[in-house]
Amino acid sequence: MATPQRDELPVAGLTTGQLARLLGVSPTTLRSWDRRYGFGPASRADGRHRRWSPDDVAMAQEMCRLTATGTPPAEAARTARLRARGADGPGGPGEWPPVPSDRTDGTAPRAGSGLPLGRVRSECRGLARAAVRLDAEEVRELLRRAVAHHGPAAAWEEVMSPALQAVGRKWQSSGEEGEQYVEVEHLLSWHISAALRHYYLDAARPRRAASGLPVLLSCLPGEQHTLPLDVLTAVLGDEGLAVLMLGGSVPADALITAVRRVASLAVVLWAQTSDTADLALARRVAGARWGVRGARTQTPVLLCGPGWHPVTDDAEPSGLTHVTSLHDAVRTLTGLRRERPAR
Repeated sequence: MATPQRDELPVAGLTTGQLARLLGVSPTTLRSWDRRYGFGPASRADGRHRRWSPDDVAMAQEMCRLTATGTPPAEAARTARLRARGADGPGGPGEWPPVPSDRTDGTAPRAGSGLPLGRVRSECRGLARAAVRLDAEEVRELLRRAVAHHGPAAAWEEVMSPALQAVGRKWQSSGEEGEQYVEVEHLLSWHISAALRHYYLDAARPRRAASGLPVLLSCLPGEQHTLPLDVLTAVLGDEGLAVLMLGGSVPADALITAVRRVASLAVVLWAQTSDTADLALARRVAGARWGVRGARTQTPVLLCGPGWHPVTDDAEPSGLTHVTSLHDAVRTLTGLRRERPAR
């Protein structure tokens, strides 16, 4: 989030509304910080109007940065005040006061983002706060650290997915107010996808070179939810499997053509809803063969996503495997690699 330098701020200081727009928070949040933690401007113009000086602005920016990383607001306010004053930390002159790390149980206090998060990791809470502020830089950095520290599977399950689900619940339950969270969900989804793709391309492959037949990943026609496949791509990269990602809403004929052209370890078909879970097409994919005449081979097909539940409950899809979780998919695919080495 780009912010002006101190010498670019108005001499008279910023109003609460101006500072709120600068930080990407609401004026109510700033007033709440002042009321709860004594975290307000040092002076008031004409004895009435609140004006935030450059030092006050720097303190508020530090408060936002700390809360975005999961620091409880009360501790963030105390630390931001000390840092803004240049106070000596408890470790000696010139050292910052310590910022609390995650609790030993991996949870964080219930406060801050306005989203129904429940008990989650502090990284998840910080991610939610940054997303609600539409702070793209902070969202990107928090996601990068989460994936690097926890790996893609744990980062998805314990940080990314809970934040996304909380945004979705807020959107669905808030009526007209919930429409304000559409942009939050879009921002968060885009950056999660970017972080996972970056991890696969620039981290997973150099660390452990992929080998053997690739896994072909595809959304069915009309299905645009590619994020779960981005997660699977990153995790498979960690497992040393090559991936061929076709993306969202792949036309049926194009999907069949790709299966026939590529010698793949397996085909993963994602359906988010029953509307896109086309069992007839899945059977066509399972029946498609690749290879030279006289030695053509069929490719195993994995049905992934919540859209397949009503479909597979009512039918016995021959040649198809229904997997119900990320861990099931990874376990199945790594097992296939052992059974079907590269040709």
